[in-house]
Amino acid sequence: MSHGSVPPIARRLVAGPAVVLLAAGLAGCGGGTVGMGGGDDGKKPVAAASSSSPSSPSSPSSPVGAASQTPKSEPPAEPRSSAPAPADAPAPAADGPLRGKVVVVDPGHNIHNAEHSAEIDRQVDIGTGRKECDTTGTETNSGYAEATFSLDVAHRLRAILQSRGAKVVLTHDGDRPYGPCVTERAEIGNKAHGDAAVSIHADGAGPGQRGFHVILPAKVRGGAADTAPIVAPSKELGARVAGNFVKVTGSAPSNYIGHGTGLDTRGDLGGLNLSTIPKVFIECGNMRDAQDAALLTDGDWREKAAQGIADGITDFLRG
Repeated sequence: MSHGSVPPIARRLVAGPAVVLLAAGLAGCGGGTVGMGGGDDGKKPVAAASSSSPSSPSSPSSPVGAASQTPKSEPPAEPRSSAPAPADAPAPAADGPLRGKVVVVDPGHNIHNAEHSAEIDRQVDIGTGRKECDTTGTETNSGYAEATFSLDVAHRLRAILQSRGAKVVLTHDGDRPYGPCVTERAEIGNKAHGDAAVSIHADGAGPGQRGFHVILPAKVRGGAADTAPIVAPSKELGARVAGNFVKVTGSAPSNYIGHGTGLDTRGDLGGLNLSTIPKVFIECGNMRDAQDAALLTDGDWREKAAQGIADGITDFLRG
C-alpha cells in the first residue's frame, strides 16, 4: 500500500546519543502494548522490578500528526494456519555492509500457542518477577493473527539483512508446537552473541489508537536480569529503527503511548530483561484499529515495515 512521498516537514526525536528524524503529517500505523498484543504479553509481572527507568522517554516531543490516507475498512483476514515462508531464503552474502554481523530476529508469539494453553500459561522467571511463558498474541477483527504477521515480517527482514551480508538467527520459524518461552527467546540471542536483536509485534489496543512504537529496556537488576550493559546501545538501536520505520513506511509514531516519540521504556518484559545483547521490541501497528489493520494485512506494506527495520539495524551496526 502506497503512502505517497514523505513530507519535507520533520521533527527531531532525541533518544540518548541518537538523533533521528520523524516526519510530521504522515499516515499512522498503530502500536502499543496496552492490550492483547505485544511485548512479552502486555501484562505486568507478579513482582515489581527492583529498579527501573520511567515508562516513557525523559524528553517527550509533541505527537506527530497522522494524515488519513489509509482505508477505513479492514480487508478479509489472510490464512491463519501459518505465516508464508519465502522459498529458499538467500544465504548471507559473501560481502556487504553487515558482513560479520549477527542479527537476532524474534517473531512475536506462535500461531499454535492457543493449542497449548497449559504450556504457555506456566510462569517463568524474568528476573524482576514472574510471567507467562508466552501468550497467543492478538489479531485483527477479521482474524489475521499477530503471530502470522510477525513471522511474515521476520522472513522479509531476514532476506534483506542476509542480502547485506549479515548472519540472521530466528528465535523460531513457525516450526515449534508453541513458544518459545520469553526466557528462551532471550537465551537464543545471548548464545548467538548477536550484535543486535529485534522482536517483532503488533498491538491489540482500542480502535482509534494508532501508530507504531519501539520498546526499549529499562535499567533493571534482579535474579538473572541485569540490563545495565545494554540500556544505552539498545536506546540507540531503538531510535534508529524508529527513525527509519517512519521514513520507509510513512507511518506516524503512536498516538497513545510514547508521547509522540515512537519510543517507550519498560522493565517488565522478559525478552528485554534477560537479554545480554542490544535488543528492542517494535509494535508495528494496532491490529484492533481498522486503518492500522488495513496496513498490517497488506503484503506491500509489510515489505516496507521489514525494510524500515532493516535500515535501522544497519544504521546502528555501521555506527
